[in-house]
Amino acid sequence: MASSPLKILAISGSLRKSSFNSAALETAAEIAGDSAEFTFVDLSAIPLYDQDLRDKGVPEAVETLQQQVLDADAILFSTPEYNYSLSGVLKNAIDWLSRVDPQPFADKPVAVMSASMSAFGGARAQYDLRRILIYLDAHFVNKPEVMISFAHKKFDDSGKLTDEDTRKFIGDLVTALDKWAKRLA
Repeated sequence: MASSPLKILAISGSLRKSSFNSAALETAAEIAGDSAEFTFVDLSAIPLYDQDLRDKGVPEAVETLQQQVLDADAILFSTPEYNYSLSGVLKNAIDWLSRVDPQPFADKPVAVMSASMSAFGGARAQYDLRRILIYLDAHFVNKPEVMISFAHKKFDDSGKLTDEDTRKFIGDLVTALDKWAKRLA
């Protein structure tokens, strides 16, 4: 009996139309093929976190994201690195989700990758993201670590990842996330 495809929620920490991180998530979906069903998140409608706004109720965009996280078998993040950390848009979305009930990251299998034009490939942002989500009881794939350095040289103008080694690393990460999610299930 064939198992159903893993439902992966793909969350990019970048809003930029030609984001390397969004392109990395598209690459992951392409590599996974029929073994996974990817849903891509749009964080642009989530307002800045404000307790006064929260006191009036949870915004619809946050409720939608909460439900997407709850419905997913696993989460795959790809985050840029801004000033040695993750993007404000990603942190904001996580801050909102940390204050809803049920908090959707608890016990969720999670993997992270990053793409950056720097030599470090977003490593510092990944570590901050891990630190934040560990507090929210997410369960991370530890290896492989995928940090796409010099991303501007590894993606073509249409957003296709052209570096074969990086494609392999992303494929290995998706495979590890699939195994991890099944192990935790």
